Amino acid sequence: HVQLVESGGGSVQAGGSLRLSCAVSGYPYSTYCRAWFRQAPGKEREGIAGIRSDGTTTYAHSVQGRFTISKDIPTNTLYLQMNNLKPEDTAMYYCAAANEVWYGDHWGLPNRPQDYTYWGRGTQVTVS
Repeated sequence: HVQLVESGGGSVQAGGSLRLSCAVSGYPYSTYCRAWFRQAPGKEREGIAGIRSDGTTTYAHSVQGRFTISKDIPTNTLYLQMNNLKPEDTAMYYCAAANEVWYGDHWGLPNRPQDYTYWGRGTQVTVS
């Protein structure tokens, strides 16, 4: 079965960096999309970065230029390098996996939480 396991969260001061990892196993298809979401207390889960099987990436405006999503194919690990962290980045961070979705005229990265079938349990990031 499919498993996603996050690691790398922690507490850091504003301006600091963290690198999150997500080990993916058992996905039934060889090509798929992966993404990072986060959810702060009392707020909805939001997508912050995604990567397609061809390496194309997308970012939320709130993290553009500070966060970098990447993947290591041999180990099937997803990463999120987070630099210049801010207190508003404090949240539980989740990785997720799904097939591409059809947008009417092209295939693309799913951008809604409900489009993702598989989720990790999350890792907490706290910025003070």
